[in-house]
Amino acid sequence: MIKNLILGGLHTRKVNYLSQTYEGKRHDKKIADEESPTYPDDIDVYKDTGFQGYEPEGVKTFQPQKKPKGKELTPEQKEQNSLISSIRIVIEHIIAGIKRCRIVKDLFRNTKEKYDDLVMEIACALHNFRVDCRQS
Repeated sequence: MIKNLILGGLHTRKVNYLSQTYEGKRHDKKIADEESPTYPDDIDVYKDTGFQGYEPEGVKTFQPQKKPKGKELTPEQKEQNSLISSIRIVIEHIIAGIKRCRIVKDLFRNTKEKYDDLVMEIACALHNFRVDCRQS
C-alpha cells in the first residue's frame, strides 16, 4: 500500500498540493513533517486524526474533538465537530474524485521507479480538469 499527502482547496475543490508517494506504513503526520508544505497567509487547515500534533507555523488548524472516555461531548463541542466535518467532507470528495481512476485505489503492481508518483499526478490532474469542466 502507498500513500500521498494531498491538500485541497475548499472553494476551488481542486488538488492544490500533492506530495511524493510513500509506503503505506509511514504515519500521515511524519509525511506532513517531511514534506513541510508552505501555506498562504491567513489560511485555516482542517485536519483529521491522522495529523494530530501537526501544527504548521502561521496556520490556524482545526481537528474534531474525541469523546472523553466515560463522558459525553458538550453541545458546543458537538457543534464544532459538526462544522469541521461539513468542511472536511469537501476534501473527502476531492480524494474520491482522484480515486475515480482505479489505478490509484487498486493494488499497484508496477515496479518501475517513480511510476507510482506519475500515476498519482495524472489522477490529480484529471480530477482538476473535471472540476474545471464543470465550472465552465
